[in-house]
This record gives sequence, C-alpha cells and structure tokens, in this order.
Amino acid sequence: MAEVLSIVLGGGKGTRLFPLTQARAKPAVPFGGKYRLVDIPISNCINANLRQIYVLTQFNSASLNLHIGRTYNFDIFSRGFVEILAAEQTFEHTSWFEGTADAIRKNFIHFRTQDPSHYLILSGDQLYRMDLKDFIKKHQQSGAAITIACTTVSRENANQLGILKVNKSSGITEFLEKPGPDRDIQDFKAPLELKKDKNGRDEYLASMGIYVFDAAAMEECLNNDLTDFGKEIIPQSINKLKVNAYVFDGYWEDIGTIRNFYETNLELTTVRPRFDIYDETSPIYTRMRALPPSKMNFSNMNQSIASEGCIITNASISNSIVGVRTTIESGASLNGVVCMGSDRYETEEEKKQNEEKRLPNLGIGKGVIVKGAIIDKNVCIGEGCRIGIDNINRADGNYGHYHIVDGIIVIPKNTILYPGTVI
Repeated sequence: MAEVLSIVLGGGKGTRLFPLTQARAKPAVPFGGKYRLVDIPISNCINANLRQIYVLTQFNSASLNLHIGRTYNFDIFSRGFVEILAAEQTFEHTSWFEGTADAIRKNFIHFRTQDPSHYLILSGDQLYRMDLKDFIKKHQQSGAAITIACTTVSRENANQLGILKVNKSSGITEFLEKPGPDRDIQDFKAPLELKKDKNGRDEYLASMGIYVFDAAAMEECLNNDLTDFGKEIIPQSINKLKVNAYVFDGYWEDIGTIRNFYETNLELTTVRPRFDIYDETSPIYTRMRALPPSKMNFSNMNQSIASEGCIITNASISNSIVGVRTTIESGASLNGVVCMGSDRYETEEEKKQNEEKRLPNLGIGKGVIVKGAIIDKNVCIGEGCRIGIDNINRADGNYGHYHIVDGIIVIPKNTILYPGTVI
C-alpha cells in the first residue's frame, strides 16, 4: 500500500487545550503517561503498513519535531518515513495555513514527489484504533472518489460535529456542519443497516475528520481558494463526486478540550478501558527510552498507571496516571490526577542547591495532596502543598502559576509551587 500517502493534521493553536499547548503543538501533548497524541494516528498507520507519513503543523512545532525525529526511524531499505511539514514561505505561498484544506494545498509541492494514488487524511488529536487497511480497501471497492470515516452519535453529541445524510448503499447525499440543538435533523438519521447500535440512542452518523481521497479527486477539490474540509470542501464535493461513508464501530474520542483530555486519560486506568493500550495486535508506538523500571517503596496504588522510571515512596495513589520519571515523596496522596512526569532526573548536587535556595525538587514533595488535577511536565511541588482539596471557590481562569479549565486544575509545564501552597 506504498501508493497511499498519509497526512496527519496537527491542528492550529490548540486554544481549547491551553495551557497544555502553551509551549508545544497540540499533537505533542503528552498522553497516557508515556505517549504523545500524535502517536495515535501514526501507530494506526504503521499497523496498517502505511509508512509514508507527513505531519502538518505550524504552531510551537519544536517539541513535536524533536519527538518525531527521536521516535520514528524506519529501515533504510524501505521507503518509509515520518516527516514534519511546518508552515513555510515559498514563492507561491507566503501566508500561514488558513485551514485544514489550505494546509494540504500549500504542501502539494512535497506530496506530488511521492506520486501517491490516494491521500489518507487523519486528525492529530483523536483517540481511536482503526483498521486503516480495511478503510482504504472499502474505499477502492466502492469506486468512490472520497470516503469519509464516520461513527454513530446521539442527537445531543451531533450538535458539535459534522453530520452525514447517508443512503442504504453508504453513499453520502448531504453534509451538515455542527447543526446545533435548534436545527431539525430528523431526516439525517442513519439507515438501520448502518447503525452499530440498532436499538440505542446513537442515531446519527458523524464525520470523524478522517478521509481517503483519490489523488486526482484531491487535486480537483483543492483547485480553488476554499480553506476547510468540513465546512467547505466536503459539502461542495458531495454535489460533484461520488462520496461514500465508512462506518467505524469502535471506540473514538475527540481530545479537543481539557475536559476530554482529562477524562480520556483517566479512562485508561479503569479495569476494562474502552481504549486498550495493552492490545498487542495493534500496539501504540512511542519513543523508546532507556529508563529503569518504576520503584514503589511502601506505597499503595489503586487503579492507576505508573510509567517507566518513577520513584514512589510511602504514597497513596488512586485513579491516576503517573508519567515518566515522576518522583513522589513520603506521605503524598494523589486522587484523579494526570501527572505527565519529567524530562530528566535531578542530580544530588542540584537537590543540594535547591535546599540552599529553599526551592522544591522536581516532582511531588512530602505530604502533598492533589485531587482532580493535571500536572504538566517538570513541575516542582513543594512539601505540604494542597491542590483541589480545600473547600474554596474555584472559577475557570488563569491564576498565574495555575489555571482552572472546565473545572479542572491545570499546573503548567515547569511551574514551581512553593511549600504550603493551597490551590
């Protein structure tokens, strides 16, 4: 399937995931203790033997570039690659990407050199495991110029998604972007034959933002000034070309907001998570680190995940994710916490200097209690800090050394919380 060129859309500024996107591109946001969001679509491609992959981005691309460069190095005897294409000025284009379709159009100069027969367009901020080989096979068998992956959703969830009107032969006859609660969309209900839940509330087919285009169709559809696939390209194409739906019946979650991000992370810690990172048949790949196993000293962990290289001493951890290289000191308690870990270990000399300057060490100090929070990378939380515990009024907003988004406390990357801080 080397003729298929896979393109992962890195998204824009990622404002809905701020402050996690303050210093990194959205696809580079850490996920599940050891992964990055971009690892999900790339792993889906690799598992389908699709190994010619571009990742498009334009905001805070340094950490994403570093992760891609360190992680995805294919055999020199293959034609495989994973490359970042950041927005650039050329003689033809001098502006930023103005939308998903515009990003593809401005990179045709790079894509055409691969001479693809098909383009596979993927999103960089979704959690799912799809058999992309079957997706492309069904597209080729249908004779369609474009195939859109879709999933069934309820009327309530349809409000913020692109809804498809589909006939019994899986042909798409109409597309409606974010209809809202007041719009009558009864005639958009999915045919019973295409519903994965025949008797459930999920009656509408929503676009997942995952597409297969014949190469010629992609060139034709983008031979204009339109900038967005969902709002413009897809609705226009339905009137001109054969566009089919591919109904995906697995788990799918858009990780576009802090609330989505927090809940999908913690869902991984449940006994039977809907997205199983332990599935050996379709692994999620990420950077290989030469880290030691995690060490638990007299600690209690319940329904939690600890990544490589953690040192946890006399702590209580429940319903939480502990990221790589996290150090948790004696008496600490975490409940409902997504902790992203650290990029390095501090030396004994650095710890001595911290003590002299009365600064906390990297990680979570003695007696710290945290509940319902996201702790970004390289955060230093001093002894006796209390986060999300005390009965105080907490409103969404930016409070300098922390943020509250969707009711969730977020401690940004590299933050120092001095001993005794209460949030």
